[in-house]
Amino acid sequence: MAEQKLLSSHYSNVFADHYDSWFGTSSETADTVELLAQLAGSGPVLELGIGTGRIALPLQARGVEVIGIDGSEAMVAQLRSKPGGQHIPVTIGDFSQVPVEGSFSLIYLAAGTFFELPSQQAQLDCFTNATRRLAPDGLFVFDANLPETLFATQSTNGQALATDGDQLIVRYRQLDPAAQRYTSHYVIIDDGATRHLKVAFRYAAPGELDLMAHLAGLRLKERLGGWSGTQFTRSSAYHVSVYEADAAKPSGVQARSVSMR
Repeated sequence: MAEQKLLSSHYSNVFADHYDSWFGTSSETADTVELLAQLAGSGPVLELGIGTGRIALPLQARGVEVIGIDGSEAMVAQLRSKPGGQHIPVTIGDFSQVPVEGSFSLIYLAAGTFFELPSQQAQLDCFTNATRRLAPDGLFVFDANLPETLFATQSTNGQALATDGDQLIVRYRQLDPAAQRYTSHYVIIDDGATRHLKVAFRYAAPGELDLMAHLAGLRLKERLGGWSGTQFTRSSAYHVSVYEADAAKPSGVQARSVSMR
């Protein structure tokens, strides 16, 4: 995990001040908050990779009790600087280990954060440790790109991204199918300055994710075509997967590493 932590820490520490304006598009944020509020139940809820609070703060404003985990003190400092940010408990640490006490009606990740975990084992650990912290009727929810989408021409050749400011951001991806990994490169032109940001991911197809969930004591409850709640179809660009406890399997089971490729 050391290499990934250093990379994540580097990009988040350097770009924390600009993260919301560069990547916090309001329409997607609103859809994400709306769906999570519907799934939250009686709370509390836990966000893995809470970052600047782009999701957590509006969710808290909806009356949901939110707790967070993040590996970047710089990102959490941005959260603390916002109205209401001082009132959200945040643990600095490795979110794959879910280093908090208590149980939660909802544990969630957004914006592809789950796939910053650098290996199959780290992702399986996240499933397993999240399961231990779920209330009996709790849900584990995150979004994911489909491998087919990652390999599409517009993904690998470059794509301009919408922002909340006047910046121009172009993203292109370098893929390594042998390692099941990709790196997203962001070229950002902001007030005459050009910057380059890169973030590494380890992708997984829906079937592999469902197997990880099974090994951790969860099962797929619902798979949506996006945070807006649309139906998941063969034309969907990504998915939002909702997992619940598998009544046929004890919760908190010790999941072992297995090869799924």
